[in-house]
Amino acid sequence: MGHVLSLRTVYELARVTVPTFVESFFGQVESSTVDERIVAFATRVVANAQIDIRTEGREQIAADRSYVYMSNHQSHMDIPVLYATVPARTMRAVAKKELFRIPVWGRAMRAAGIVEVDRQHRNRAIASLGDAADQLRRGTSIWIAPEGTRSRTGRLGRLKKGGFHLAKQAGVPIVPIAITGTHAILPPGTTSTRPGCPVRVVFGIPIEVEGREVAALMGEVEAFFRANCT
Repeated sequence: MGHVLSLRTVYELARVTVPTFVESFFGQVESSTVDERIVAFATRVVANAQIDIRTEGREQIAADRSYVYMSNHQSHMDIPVLYATVPARTMRAVAKKELFRIPVWGRAMRAAGIVEVDRQHRNRAIASLGDAADQLRRGTSIWIAPEGTRSRTGRLGRLKKGGFHLAKQAGVPIVPIAITGTHAILPPGTTSTRPGCPVRVVFGIPIEVEGREVAALMGEVEAFFRANCT
C-alpha cells in the first residue's frame, strides 16, 4: 500500500510537470496556470495519502501580499502539505541545484519560477537569492527551509542565514511555519508512504524585518520552531 501511494505521488507530479515542460519550449508558461497546477497537485497528494491536516494561525496571514515563508523540514511531504495550506495566491520554493539536473523536471521547475540555489558556490547562491528577491517585490511569496535540508531524525537542525538575508533584501515579512507529523508519513531515506497520519501546521504572526538584525530574526524563528514543533 505504501509503495503504491508513493507511485501515485510520482504520477501526480508528472501530471503537473510534463505540461509545464512542454509549454516552456513555446514560451507559454503562465504563472496563474502554474499556481493552479501546484495547488491541484498538493490537494490530490494530501487526499490520496489521507493526510489529516490541522492548521493553526492561518487567519493571521494576508493572502494578498508576499512573504518569505520559513518552515522546518521533516519530509518531502512538507511540500504538498504547505501548498495545500499556505494562503498565498502565488508561492515558489527555493530548491537545491541538484534537483534541476533531473530530466524534464528540472526544466519545468525553472519555467515555473522555482529558485535554484547552488549551496556549494556562495556567489551563485547570492545571485539566486537576488532573483528570489525580485519575485518577492513583484508579489510572489517564497518558501524556504532554513535548515537547508530535511531532518533525518525529525528534530530541528541548525538554521542557515540565506532566507533571512533574502527577507531583508526584499523588505518583506517572514512567516514562520511549524510542521509536525510529515516525518511519519515519508521519513527521509524511505520510499513508502504511510497513509492516514495526522499533521499539524502552525502559522506564526508575520515578523517584520525592517530595522532588525539577521541574528535576532534567526533567534525569533528558531524559538517559534522549538515552541511548536512538538
